[in-house]
Amino acid sequence: MNAGRDVSKEQLLELIRWDERGLVPAIIQDAASKDVLMMAYMNRESLKLTLETGKTWFWSRSRKQLWNKGATSGNTQKVCSVRYDCDADTLLIAVVPEGPACHTGSYSCFTGRVVDPDAGAESPDWNDREGNRERFAILSSLESVIAKREAERPQGAYTTYLFDKGIDKILKKVGEETAEVIIAAKNRNNDELRYETSDLIFHLLVLLREAKLPLDEIMRELQSRYKADS
Repeated sequence: MNAGRDVSKEQLLELIRWDERGLVPAIIQDAASKDVLMMAYMNRESLKLTLETGKTWFWSRSRKQLWNKGATSGNTQKVCSVRYDCDADTLLIAVVPEGPACHTGSYSCFTGRVVDPDAGAESPDWNDREGNRERFAILSSLESVIAKREAERPQGAYTTYLFDKGIDKILKKVGEETAEVIIAAKNRNNDELRYETSDLIFHLLVLLREAKLPLDEIMRELQSRYKADS
């Protein structure tokens, strides 16, 4: 767990600018998909517990007590890194979530619709105007959807079926789709190749989510290989 560049856990507790109530807002982010899952408050003791246990702890302003995320629901959050902003008055905590982050059962507390400032109306997250201008933005969107499916397990969803069946079923599908890609390429059928490659990429993303391996790490690996060859 990283508590910040060149900052120890003890130093972090001293660096944070606590508000008049002794609290600091903590933004919780999925370490793999980069989705914002929730926002809660920490006091000195809950941050200390978070750093010591590797699980998120918060301070409930309504109940006036510490609470360990997932202690009763089982939806815990394994801490990967803890960072603070330039003013040291906000925390950004990357986690590996076990189940939904929201008390409603949703993957994220921020699952509502977003306002498009250009259109002056609401638009779905999937159609984010800025994000989808990038060539490979669909991979990031798909990674988020798969993460949401893993956490919420909606009944009847194919992705839920894969996660429920587990690693062996996911690997079987990756193998099957790989064979289909080979057959399509051998047949010189680009329509078939496009379809089967899309299936393979989807199942690979499911496999990465099951393994808790962020797509970012694959991109970094590819980048390092490109640099080595150039």
